[in-house]
Amino acid sequence: MNRTVAFATTALYAVVSVTPGFAQSMDELVAAAEAEGTLTTIALPHDWCGYGAVIDGFKAKYPGIAVNELNPDAGSADELEAIRANMGNTGPQAPDVIDVGLAFGPAAQDEGLVQPYKVSTWDSIPDSAKDADGHWYGDYYGVMSFIVNTDMIDNVPTSFADLLKPEYVGAVALAGDPRASNQAILAVLAAGMSRGAEPGEAAAKAGLEFFAELNASGNFVPVIGKAGTLAQGTTPIVIEWDYNALAARDTLAGNPPVEVIVPSDAVLAGVYVQGISAHAPQPNAAKLWMEYLYSDEGQLGWLSGYCHPIRFNDLAARGVIPQEMMDALPPAEGYAAAVFPTLDQVNANRETVVSGWDQVVGANVQ
Repeated sequence: MNRTVAFATTALYAVVSVTPGFAQSMDELVAAAEAEGTLTTIALPHDWCGYGAVIDGFKAKYPGIAVNELNPDAGSADELEAIRANMGNTGPQAPDVIDVGLAFGPAAQDEGLVQPYKVSTWDSIPDSAKDADGHWYGDYYGVMSFIVNTDMIDNVPTSFADLLKPEYVGAVALAGDPRASNQAILAVLAAGMSRGAEPGEAAAKAGLEFFAELNASGNFVPVIGKAGTLAQGTTPIVIEWDYNALAARDTLAGNPPVEVIVPSDAVLAGVYVQGISAHAPQPNAAKLWMEYLYSDEGQLGWLSGYCHPIRFNDLAARGVIPQEMMDALPPAEGYAAAVFPTLDQVNANRETVVSGWDQVVGANVQ
């Protein structure tokens, strides 16, 4: 472990053990969790957001607690179903914690599937990314970015407005079909925000107009962009989440060289959220897991997997992010302006984009 990280984490735990409203001290929570002896997670692939190292870090810190990992490839809906199906079951198939897409947090709360818990670093989680009572709270996010093949693009675009320039004819693609792909649907939202529209229906409409112009100019390529099409030159500029772009950068390993850009005129964040099952067989282990995830150490674990932890701005402001980790990311100031749309705004955008893409843009992305 990096010495800087270890110091910051230790200091945090010493301070937060008596945080107002935090019923147990940290020592009491650790003892209760170790008495339970197991934590059951679900849907945590080891190659997603650095989860493999995060789980290993938790086990190293608390060797008395086994981690029972259920169905790493499950989706958010599967996680909620696992809670429903195992109510009253204290066996190994009942998840203690979930990590789900933003829309699923409030849905789980409405159904009574999650219990409230405020981690000790609660105040440094943006209010817009958490339930006020602690039923769910944002864990990490990506921001919409451009990945650019610099073998083919001499002047790297730095904004959505740049993408409309004639020099990018036949160059710009989305990483999915905006009639079906959540990533592409939110790329339209980001484009609309770049024109000053409020997130939600207004930005969706403005984003559709943006892509209509991009398509009419010949700059838009109706091909789903990915690392292969980027390298081949079919889609030398792809709009996608930064963590996917950064992972693609690692995969390509300089062949071709690429740059990952956070656009200057719209920084849209896409959030996942954590929650503790209302029927968790090991509730104290679940709370300790949350404390670990939201400690500096846990947050940096996600960052090592290119997912921006929800407390990123706090970590950056306190200078606890190792320099080598920062060097692997686009500049931190680009993330300071990140906008976290509400669930209602996300849903309004999705409805408008999916229903309006064919009529307004008319490009069959595939």
